[in-house]
This record gives sequence, C-alpha cells and structure tokens, in this order.
Amino acid sequence: MTDADGWRLPEALVAQMRRFLAGESGPPPVPRLAATVVLLRPASGGFEAYLLRRAASMAFASGMYAFPGGGVDPADARADLGWTGPPPEVWARRLGRPAGEAQAVVCAAVREVFEEAGVLLAEGAVPAGDDELESDRQRLVTHEAHLAEVLARRGLVLRSDLLGAWARWVTPEFETRRFDAYFFVAALPEGQLTRDVSGEADLTLWMRPADAVAGYEAGRMAMLPPTIVMLRELAAYEDIAAVLAAAAERDAARAVSSIPEIAPDGTVRLRHT
Repeated sequence: MTDADGWRLPEALVAQMRRFLAGESGPPPVPRLAATVVLLRPASGGFEAYLLRRAASMAFASGMYAFPGGGVDPADARADLGWTGPPPEVWARRLGRPAGEAQAVVCAAVREVFEEAGVLLAEGAVPAGDDELESDRQRLVTHEAHLAEVLARRGLVLRSDLLGAWARWVTPEFETRRFDAYFFVAALPEGQLTRDVSGEADLTLWMRPADAVAGYEAGRMAMLPPTIVMLRELAAYEDIAAVLAAAAERDAARAVSSIPEIAPDGTVRLRHT
C-alpha cells in the first residue's frame, strides 16, 4: 500500500498500525539502543551504498532492504579499548548521550559492520581472508566475545574517525521490536572488501543511492522509512567526501519518530516528527 505521503507500506504493517490505533495492541516495548552504518565506496561518477535484504525468517523487517546494524552491547560503555579519532566525550555531544553510552553506540556501529559485512573499522593489520579474524567475527555474532577483547587480541585500535553520525530514528510504538537507532555513514576502508557473511540476510549488494530509491519507488525494493530517507538524502551528494563533510554538520541527537494516524480519506499513514 502507498499512503498519502508516498510511503510504500506492506499490508502486514498496515494491519499492525490499525490494531495499534484501535487500542488492540499491548503497551509498546521500550526501544533498545542501536546503531546502523551505511558503508560507501567510490563508483564511476559517484558512489555506491552497501545494502542487505533481511531474510524472510527474521522477526523484524523481514524482506526489507536495510544497512548493517544492531543493538548496543551495554558492556561496551565500560570497556577499556584502543581508540583513535574523536573520543567518547566528543561523541557524547554529537549523539546527545552520556560519554559511556556514546562509546557503546560507536562500538556497536563498528561491531555490526564487522559482523554483517566483514569490514573492520580499525587501525592496524586487517588481512582479508584471515581465518583467525573470521573466527573472531563469529565469536562476536554468538556473543562469546566483546569487541574490546577482539581488538586487543589482534592489536587493533577502533577508528571512530571513519564514522560520521547522520541521523537518529526511533521505531514506532506499534512495532513489537523497537530501536532507538543512530545512523552513521562510513567510507569503505582502503584494502578491505565486504563479504556476504550475515546470517540475517539473503542478499547483499552495492547500489547507487539514486538507483535504490528508484527501485523502492517502482515497488521492486521494500524498505522501512529510515532506509529510504537515508538513501534519498545521500543521492543528493556527488561523492563520499561531500557526504562525510555533511555528516559533521548534521544534528544526529534529534530523534525522528514515525507516528501512525488515520488520514481524512480513511487510509492509514505514517507521519514523521
């Protein structure tokens, strides 16, 4: 279904919104702090973004195109880890969080890109195809290790300077799984390649933001509002340097929420505030 504001909403989501508006849903769950990263790489005449399609078996956003991302590990707020780039105190101001929480959000961004794309935003030797590094990645996925342990054991230092904070979205109250998610942009580090290693996706691809937007508008690619908004905004920039420069000026602390409501014509729509 396409609502009055042009959002393509899956019928299951519309039904969920109607139940919420009718008071048939339980109390909304507390949003979980999360981080999402849009990896960017140069392409002829511009750049591409890394997208993955969430597997149909996933409880949240199944079948949707999205970016690597996931929940924050609270232990990262207290972790003592090698760090270069803006310190947690600077990120605290950018994200509107206490320094410990800001550190955990940045750690989540780095960890999720590593877990879901095989790319490690760190300083030091990150050899492609290293079996031991792949073992470390799997231990992160299964929560057998924390990011600080993996970095320390490999002699690596987290590079927060590779990240640019772009936006913050809070999942609507009608969803059964909710996130308070910070969206970052990051250039693919030189010498590293993405790998289709995410067990949560059934397809991964690099695509120009404008082409992904066209796929969404034609109904070929399903996306939740934060994803398509990100892609529409990124499509306005000529290159990665311009994107990263713009990120430094954005208000990433302000939360955007999607509120369901009944339009005058009786249809359900999402209004963003």
